[in-house]
Amino acid sequence: MTSVLHIITGLGAGGAENMLVQVASGLQARGLPQHVVSLTGRDSRAKAIESAGIPVTALQLRRGIRSLADGARLIALVARLRPDVIQGWMYHADLASTVAHILAPGRKSRRLFWGIRASDMDSARYARVVRWCARLSRWPDVVTANSAAGARVHVEHGYRPRRLEIIPNGVDIALFRPDEQRRLAARSELGISPDACVVIHSARVDPMKDHATLLAALARVPTAIALLVGEGTKSLKKQDNVIPLGLRDDLERLYPAADVVISSSAYGEGFSNALAEGMSCGLVPITTMVGDAESIVGDTGLIVAPHDVDGLSAAIRAELERPAAERHARGLRARTRVIEHFTIERAVDEFQSLYES
Repeated sequence: MTSVLHIITGLGAGGAENMLVQVASGLQARGLPQHVVSLTGRDSRAKAIESAGIPVTALQLRRGIRSLADGARLIALVARLRPDVIQGWMYHADLASTVAHILAPGRKSRRLFWGIRASDMDSARYARVVRWCARLSRWPDVVTANSAAGARVHVEHGYRPRRLEIIPNGVDIALFRPDEQRRLAARSELGISPDACVVIHSARVDPMKDHATLLAALARVPTAIALLVGEGTKSLKKQDNVIPLGLRDDLERLYPAADVVISSSAYGEGFSNALAEGMSCGLVPITTMVGDAESIVGDTGLIVAPHDVDGLSAAIRAELERPAAERHARGLRARTRVIEHFTIERAVDEFQSLYES
């Protein structure tokens, strides 16, 4: 069976990290041996990977491969494991995987894959690494992207892959599902009445996620109760109708407590896991037009421009003013869209087909 070595920058909380956990676990369960390398530390996702029977190696590099010794450690690992495939996840890991693939023995019998997980990233933060990736983008056998928007933007930035495949992210629809008991339990735990209108936003605090626009929009809809989940949310300015929950690992319990899921990203989002997971739980989506948001949502929710406080507040108000039965039906349509297009089983199928082709 095809063996795969995944290389990722780190294993903290994030969309790429969560997808790696699910894809590697799914492939392992199908008999394809997996091994995961974190260029930095183990962080929060290592245990989930190991619980699926997948070894994790953390190289503990602080700033990527900066020396011959750092590169030698990764090259030695590839030489020892002799994987059939090396899969990079995100820019720095793509570069590191290329170094290891080129210099480790057995290159002719091994294939190299890269992973694009973003769309129009902040050029001030990522310009240098993107330029390096563009220069080396002919090396991988295949470059995978989780969004059509991400694929297009990277080609515009000079990527010239031999083969480019789009594999959208997938959702575990059995885990992320509508659940009345979870809904009532979570609302009781948070002190929210059963008939309140609740929106949820799950993202770390980062300029890319644009909490400023979200909070400004929520201030104009005081009847909405907002759950903000993600690292740094407890440090945001307090607001009467906002409940900051910080970093949580029980989103499958929190999403069903809401009626609407929001993505307010200003840029950079390729495929929003949070949006699709909320939809899978039967929530109506509201999102900015960033990345592949339109193809994720379809006709099941509302889409506004980035940075548009007026548009976002109007969308939230419109959704919460709908009759509850109509909003519930829209949420079930959103779940159906995820089931038809964005399951984790479909994503694993596509990665397996790619690796075994």
